[in-house]
Amino acid sequence: MVKTYVIDTNVLIQNPRALDCFEDNQVVLPMVVLEELDKLKQAEGEKGANARSAIRFLEQTRQRGDLLEGVPLENGGVLRVEKNFVDVALPPDMPDHLMDNRILKVCKGLAEENGGPVVLVTKDILLRVKAQIIGIPAEDFTTEQAPGREEQYRGRAEVYAPEELFKEFKKKGIPVSEVYQTDEEGNRLAPELYENEFVVIRADQSVGKTHLGRVENGRLRKLEYKKSSPYGVTPRNSGQYFLQEALMQPADKAPLVIVKGAAGTSKTFYSLAVGLEKVLNHPTGEYRRILVIRPNAQFDSDIGFLPGDEQEKLSPLMRPVVDNLEQLIDSSEEERYADEELLSGKVEEIFARGLIQTEALNYIRGRSIARTYMIIDEAQNTTPDQIKGIITRAGKDTKIILLGDPGQIDRPFLDERTNGLSYASERMKGSPLCWQITMTAEECERSELALDAIRRL
Repeated sequence: MVKTYVIDTNVLIQNPRALDCFEDNQVVLPMVVLEELDKLKQAEGEKGANARSAIRFLEQTRQRGDLLEGVPLENGGVLRVEKNFVDVALPPDMPDHLMDNRILKVCKGLAEENGGPVVLVTKDILLRVKAQIIGIPAEDFTTEQAPGREEQYRGRAEVYAPEELFKEFKKKGIPVSEVYQTDEEGNRLAPELYENEFVVIRADQSVGKTHLGRVENGRLRKLEYKKSSPYGVTPRNSGQYFLQEALMQPADKAPLVIVKGAAGTSKTFYSLAVGLEKVLNHPTGEYRRILVIRPNAQFDSDIGFLPGDEQEKLSPLMRPVVDNLEQLIDSSEEERYADEELLSGKVEEIFARGLIQTEALNYIRGRSIARTYMIIDEAQNTTPDQIKGIITRAGKDTKIILLGDPGQIDRPFLDERTNGLSYASERMKGSPLCWQITMTAEECERSELALDAIRRL
């Protein structure tokens, strides 16, 4: 049965191509949505860019027919603009002048007129609640949703290997077909392993014996950089060994690295350590610089009001990066803060020499970034559309590292299933160009208090 989907503005702001995602159904835009797009088209950053993109899509559609009557879309659906139903009655405590309530009027009017299923699609949870109150089915925009956090791809697995193959692992590797997992009853199961997935391999006859490896072309291979200590940093747990392996690989082999994990699991710290190792400590010529981008939920609306030039505006957002640099530059915990002025000078020198640069996310649009070690910190605060833009900016010999915790979302209309980090993780799993690792809470190295808080809070 053909459904009628009424689309809220926030869906188009997250994905300006959303109107093409409803297959062979009726897609309706209330007139109030056009008014909101008109107000947002001059907004700074991603919000304004997506509003303009959605408007251009509407213009291209308008040129093929009358939007009031309905214009066929490429996927078989029909798009139209609805300007009627302004007199539809809502409960007295839903004022007519509110934008959300005007959308609800359209939904209710269409349902009463057509008699068929009418569904409101919105990222606004409270609007979905209000729709339910008046009997209108409402849904989130799910086309770009990843699975729930517990079901998301983790980039790591544990398997068992026969004793004789386990002993030859470092020399020959182990075919994926020869390893297994077990269920609660002890039955053997064939694991579903993806390309570049990291594995803890356990000998099935020897308690406590393990190897760390990675899936490559149907075999489990040993880690190439297990004995490395980038910028003097040594892995403390299996997650950090996996993280180090992904980061140390050259850009032509591992151009995209996705790292998820709770606070304190050394995601940013280790990424900076490897970058400094390759750019400053033992320059390999792989990269010209380290570029750090840190999205912020309020960045688009607030940055223009901050004093100073671009770098001065960015400095408050980049303070966590500086904190990590202070620990890396002076590894002695006892003497690190003995001379704050000297420590600050060392950090400033790195920025002054251009070895590390910081940039606003909305300023990389349209660029091609070559030979750069690019860290996107707090990537869970990006939208799927932003992540697509970031990854497609990668020029020759650039390595992109996406870092974040899907459980800590600071941006409106995003959650652990709809943020750009989770979206990229699910879409890129199995790609030979993407390496992923999810750090566990037990791998928190920040402090005993941080580890205890992750477990308890």
